[in-house]
Amino acid sequence: MVLVVLVSLVSPDFPSVPRMPSYLDSSKYNPILIGKEMFRFEDPIYLWLLLLVPVLALVALLAHRKKRRQLKAFGDPELLNDLMPDVSTYRPWVKLGLATTAFALLVVMLARPQMGTKITHDKRNGIEAVIAVDISNSMMAQDVVPSRLEKSKLLIENLVDNFTHDRIGLVVFAGDAFVQLPITTDYVSAKMFLQNIDPALIATQGTDIAKAINLSMRSFSQQKDIGKAIIVITDGEDHEGGALEAAKAANERGIHVFILGIGSTKGSPIPTSEGGYLTDRSGQTVLTALNESMCKQIAQAGNGTYIHVDNTNDAQEKLNNELAKLQRADTQAVIYSEYGEQFQAVCIIVIILLIAEILILDIKNPKWRNIHLFGSKKNAAMLLLFIAPTLAFAQNDRHFIRTGNKLYRNQNYAKAEVEYRKAMSQNGSNAHAVYNLGNALMMQQKDSAAIAQLENAGKMETNKTRKAMAYHNIGTICQRHQLYGDAIKAYQEALRNNPNDNETRYNLALCKRLNKNNKDQQKQQKQQKQEQEQQKQQKEKEKQQPKPKEQMSKENAEQLLNATIQDEKATQQRLKKAMQQPSRRTVEKNW
Repeated sequence: MVLVVLVSLVSPDFPSVPRMPSYLDSSKYNPILIGKEMFRFEDPIYLWLLLLVPVLALVALLAHRKKRRQLKAFGDPELLNDLMPDVSTYRPWVKLGLATTAFALLVVMLARPQMGTKITHDKRNGIEAVIAVDISNSMMAQDVVPSRLEKSKLLIENLVDNFTHDRIGLVVFAGDAFVQLPITTDYVSAKMFLQNIDPALIATQGTDIAKAINLSMRSFSQQKDIGKAIIVITDGEDHEGGALEAAKAANERGIHVFILGIGSTKGSPIPTSEGGYLTDRSGQTVLTALNESMCKQIAQAGNGTYIHVDNTNDAQEKLNNELAKLQRADTQAVIYSEYGEQFQAVCIIVIILLIAEILILDIKNPKWRNIHLFGSKKNAAMLLLFIAPTLAFAQNDRHFIRTGNKLYRNQNYAKAEVEYRKAMSQNGSNAHAVYNLGNALMMQQKDSAAIAQLENAGKMETNKTRKAMAYHNIGTICQRHQLYGDAIKAYQEALRNNPNDNETRYNLALCKRLNKNNKDQQKQQKQQKQEQEQQKQQKEKEKQQPKPKEQMSKENAEQLLNATIQDEKATQQRLKKAMQQPSRRTVEKNW
């Protein structure tokens, strides 16, 4: 009985499946929050000591039998009971149960049970740095090994490793820009978001350095006595302009702008996923080259330094030296850890059990001699009959949830669904069962049913963190089906319950961007359709117009032909003259 109760206490109600990161292409990366393990042991190896519990019980039973044989050999048992009226038959067993339970809980405490979310505040002395990474197609050029983008990722990762007490943010840009990671001291999350960077994150191609700098400026905290730096990693192909003005504005706010120019000045082709190289509209292979002069101008305007990134590690050392010159100040860092220590509660229970074991004597209290709580078999049976159904009802739904979680971890989602439904039939108000059922349905691509269950879980759940998890999952399902409006609403509800979830915030920003692009695309398609309808109607009108009955005379035809020839000669002369002058290309670039 003790072991059953103990197992029930320490078993988790959630599938032990980690939360997966979110990406742009949900069909490729499966950006689904499939549950967060709310309970775990930091050192589960100590749980093997629980095997000693039945061993101790067996030893106690053998010792009791040996004692009874010795007493029987000493004299008649009934006579001995009359001679020792204060000796209790059941008190030693109660004391043994208390001691055994205390030992089991002590083992659990040694295994360090952890649950929930822990928030700690830490003072740090450092700087604030926002890294803006160019993810345009030109960054896929391989004049820097393995590519400009991969080299940039490696450089940023090494930079994060050198940070100790600094705050870091991440911005990605091409023809547009958005915040990949808000400024934080969580270096683990920074590396995680760094690995997700890909040119496919931004549909608008090009290189808008000005927009990246302006967005980075808005990402800093309001603290004024701390050194702030914007680190722009780009090949310098600014297609939009305005970068110098943005760098000057940053300098006026006390923010230093460092430019890390990556690539060669000679130019390099841009490989494509099909195996060839990117071409322009005329079919010519695009050669992307580092614009060092522009990079130097931007760095000078931003009171920073230009550093050229090549296949060596010199750029890393130079950047670290420049950042070391910035003013450092104390910052208050809020650190969120997924698990908080719970051994304190177990320790209190252990102490209470040990105190009870000490206070209970082996002999009966003379004042309670006439009270036979354990002496009467009838009373004991009635007590067990009262407790057993209660325990069965209390643990039945949890039992089904634990069974479902085991099946869920083994990716047997259909059977896990059955177990979760059994748990709901026992206790329809168990939010854990409803939430886990929604996840199991989601993994089976039963998205409409999954949304219904997750919505119920969100309404039933009182814990804001778990409520946010349910709405996050709803958002990822809607995002996968390109229902960006519904996904935005779900992510917003998740953030209202858990404002510190950066993953949800990232998904929300991404859906807003995709929703805007989708609306623009629909508007463009509508305009094209209208234009096609107008052209069709114009052709129908032309067909309905009567053809001229009179034929053109031979003389008029010759005059018209001569005029056409003269116009063509004049056009060719103008074209030749125009080609001799410097041309101003307005061709939209896609790199």
